[in-house]
Amino acid sequence: MAEFLATPFGTFLLILGQCLLVTVCILVALAFLMYADRKVWAAVQIRRGPNVVGPFGLLQSFADFLKYIVKEIVVPAGADKAVYFIAPMLSFILPVIAWAVIPFNTGWVISDINVAILYIFAVSSLEVYGVIMGGWASNSKYPFLGSLRSAAQMISYEVSLGLIIIGVIISTGSMNFGAIVEAQKTSYGIFGWYWLPHLPMVALFFISALAETNRPPFDLPEAESELVAGYQVEYSSTPFLLFMIGELMAVVLMCALVSLLFLGGWLSPIPGLPDGVLWLVGKMLLCFFIFAMVKAIVPRYRYDQLMRIGWKVFLPMSLAWVVIVAFLAKYEVLGAFWARWTMGG
Repeated sequence: MAEFLATPFGTFLLILGQCLLVTVCILVALAFLMYADRKVWAAVQIRRGPNVVGPFGLLQSFADFLKYIVKEIVVPAGADKAVYFIAPMLSFILPVIAWAVIPFNTGWVISDINVAILYIFAVSSLEVYGVIMGGWASNSKYPFLGSLRSAAQMISYEVSLGLIIIGVIISTGSMNFGAIVEAQKTSYGIFGWYWLPHLPMVALFFISALAETNRPPFDLPEAESELVAGYQVEYSSTPFLLFMIGELMAVVLMCALVSLLFLGGWLSPIPGLPDGVLWLVGKMLLCFFIFAMVKAIVPRYRYDQLMRIGWKVFLPMSLAWVVIVAFLAKYEVLGAFWARWTMGG
């Protein structure tokens, strides 16, 4: 078996199997996360939420999936059909391939590259094209306006996300997620994780992630009050489902990034208990719960407010934090608190 896996074809099958395993696990998890999202929203509004299909309504997401699959695909008469169908596939594929560099435990990663963060930046910056193409190909003014909003919004908040992550890179001296997690493994326990050294930026990163993934209260590209559900209003059946799966998968990816960059990844928060993938999953679930609570309790912003916060508040703060962290790391203030690249010589 080892000899076969060492051949090019065996290596191909191994990588393909790893990709399928990660993709299937994430897609199944998305079904239950969507159920949890709806249950949290229902609890805040003092109603039951999904509770009929399966025990406690656990199969509701699978029923919705089946409904979208069997519905008729309706294409607008004036749509550019090629771009119309490429857009949802692009919105689905890009969040999927971003998981190739996300580690779940030590060595549990499809591609353990030294520029993993650059890879995430490259993939996430392309996700806006699926939304723009979908809005333009529909040949309708409201979807087009929604796609233009999304382009401006995602580009604006990607700048803040990038600058915040640069602070983490300065502290670690590496763009590899495994190295970032290992750098948070100190004798201080959870107080050595990056949420404390980079405390001002954790909230900014989380809010920027909300805007980057078009989640409430920043779901302006999908604002049904003025855009009739935005860029995907002319989509139905499976293409609409691909848009929604891609958006939710991007949300879960942001939860993974928060966990890896600031919450210690798979490191155990309790002394004596071993590290492992379950800790990473638990931290991602905590982040997703906060995403769901924000959706349920925070009212939607106006678009001018969203842009003002991004460019006049978040951008100057994140840029200033890069300078501050660079100074703290250069002069090793508090030892290796901000300069983790000095640990181990």
